[in-house]
Amino acid sequence: MDPMQPDPELEEFATRLFDLARTGQTEQLRAYVEAGVPADLCNDRGDTLLMLAAYHGHAETVRALTALGADPGRANDRGQTPLSGAVFKKEPEVVRALLEAGADPDAGSPSATDAARMFGQDEYLKWFGH
Repeated sequence: MDPMQPDPELEEFATRLFDLARTGQTEQLRAYVEAGVPADLCNDRGDTLLMLAAYHGHAETVRALTALGADPGRANDRGQTPLSGAVFKKEPEVVRALLEAGADPDAGSPSATDAARMFGQDEYLKWFGH
């Protein structure tokens, strides 16, 4: 196998992991991370497992990943944070989970604060202390 070519089995495994995050399969994902998968594993767009779980509204998965060391402030390649994604998708339970994990509402571009202002989400702005 050419070392410069991606391993199809590894790509398939990574795709399964990202699908677990997207669909909120918390226990399966937790088992993989506890077995050694990086908590901040990211795809080719810089989206982490946490970003995908947050964007798709899975607060339990978000809590599990942050408890296992996933960085709640890690932005993707477009500068978006999991918190800004959760605000954009109007996922209050996920927003709470990320704030509890230490996510900064003013980080990223647009930040969660910017997104809340854009969409008139005053409740989130109160949670952010604005």
